[in-house]
Amino acid sequence: MASRTRLAVWGDPIGHSRSPLLHTAAYRHLGLDWTYERRQVDAAAFPAALSSLDDSWRGLSLTMPLKEVAHAAADELDRHAVLTGAVNTLLLGETVRGFNTDVGGIVDSFTHAGIAGVRRGRILGAGATAASALVALSDLGATEVEFRARRPEAVDRLRPTAEALGVQLRTVDFAAPASDVDVTVATLPSGTVLDADVATPLAAVGGTLFEAAYAPWPSALAALWPSSNVISGFEMLLFQAVRQIRVFCGGDPQRELPDEAVTVGIMRSAGMGD
Repeated sequence: MASRTRLAVWGDPIGHSRSPLLHTAAYRHLGLDWTYERRQVDAAAFPAALSSLDDSWRGLSLTMPLKEVAHAAADELDRHAVLTGAVNTLLLGETVRGFNTDVGGIVDSFTHAGIAGVRRGRILGAGATAASALVALSDLGATEVEFRARRPEAVDRLRPTAEALGVQLRTVDFAAPASDVDVTVATLPSGTVLDADVATPLAAVGGTLFEAAYAPWPSALAALWPSSNVISGFEMLLFQAVRQIRVFCGGDPQRELPDEAVTVGIMRSAGMGD
């Protein structure tokens, strides 16, 4: 692996990605002469693009719409990738290893904000990030998770995951009366605006809000929440990247980097344009 010095983030679209800023800053600080590029690749082009990579490539970060096809391409999968059916990190070599560091990114976002335990959670939306959010809440200790989605039937695909985790999953309409929860995870598409008569009651009893989107910021939903109880999706972007770098450096998303706190601070500044 020593000669494998090339990395990249792939997706479609990809021009907005801050991943090159985060990764490049980290590798420079760690004294690694690695490159990290970005490339627009759609799902149809992914298999050929992956097979074209030579031995100079160490790994890939994958964003939409490539997480499912990357899952299918991996020879080995970590627990989070198995549970979610999604891979956002490929470690290349004779064996292609797939990881989902989005789950850990959400967990780390909450723990960094001082939330180490959750009993009841609420997830808004049932799109691509919802499975990672469900597993993250379980990892934080949640035993009950309520889903509110425009298409409640979309939640059905997550029921086997909830059963495997021992999580009681409940689906309700967006406008249904809301009970207290410890945390709310919003996985709605960036720019989504909920009607005020729907969003305001959710904010009143929703605990800490983790908003997966981070641009534009604050989101319409985050603007309704007490500011001290809001976590931006940038935190997930940051911490999932930290776990990716752990994978690229040592093959293990759980093994901390040398001087990791300093590395994270440098990445944060680079990603926020400081």
